[in-house]
Amino acid sequence: MTGTQHTGTTGARHILRREVAGTIGLLADEQDFTEMRRYRSFTFDDHTAYLRQVEELLASMAAEGGHTTVALFDPEEYAEFCADTGLEPDTPTSRTRFTAELASTGATVPYEGQPLADLVPDLVEEAVRQATWEYASSVLARTGPCAVCGQDIGRAAFGRASYLVARAIDTIGEGFHHWVCSVPTGKQTLLAVLRIDAGAPGSVRMEETAAMELTTVMALAIVTGGSCALVVRTTRDGSARVYGWRLKDERLHPLTAAQVFDAYCTDAASGDLTAPEPGVDYCTAPEVEDRAPETRHRH
Repeated sequence: MTGTQHTGTTGARHILRREVAGTIGLLADEQDFTEMRRYRSFTFDDHTAYLRQVEELLASMAAEGGHTTVALFDPEEYAEFCADTGLEPDTPTSRTRFTAELASTGATVPYEGQPLADLVPDLVEEAVRQATWEYASSVLARTGPCAVCGQDIGRAAFGRASYLVARAIDTIGEGFHHWVCSVPTGKQTLLAVLRIDAGAPGSVRMEETAAMELTTVMALAIVTGGSCALVVRTTRDGSARVYGWRLKDERLHPLTAAQVFDAYCTDAASGDLTAPEPGVDYCTAPEVEDRAPETRHRH
């Protein structure tokens, strides 16, 4: 009977393991991996071997029916976390605590059997996307009220950006539309991406979170008075069109076909012209109808 009870308990635990979701904190960058080697309790010594073992672990957990997400493990953030919480950083337990924190607040990507080489770029993109949104949101929140009229400047900018994005969406036709909003901030350029699938008139599908993030980035440009470009690549029936607008005086102004061509066919590093993509039409954007200038904050 004891053996039967033990077998039953083991089976029940195995079943319960399939009900538990897990998160793995990944040191995707070799420099970050090297930084973690200063902790004696971190016993890995080869980044390539480490990645291979992580991939094997993910595969084994998936084979058991478990759901696992992967988060980027940043050594600097980890050190700050340990300092803030009073944890000893040179222990596996502290690393586990930090990973659990990442699962609730950080950027994560679900493991669905894809190779780690495919998962890592998606994870980095998700981390950049979240950092961009958090930065833009924090700037809007810190702006505060207007000294003249008392209106919340950040909220007004977001409202104006929302209106402009909605009017720009009104100009698109059928097809798959890949939007990129870019705002230079000095050290780097913030990017927000929105994918829109438009079928028949009035049938527009998009991810609401991505739309909010793109709107927030545009609102940041409105608040700071910085430059901002909104470029759209539309694909339909095997052909592609590229067009866009620039933000000036809180309005979207169409980029000319020549401006779009120059932007797409210039190497960012060298400044040299590159060959245009075959089958792509670089064209002037349609006018964005603006019937609500009263939404702009003029002080």
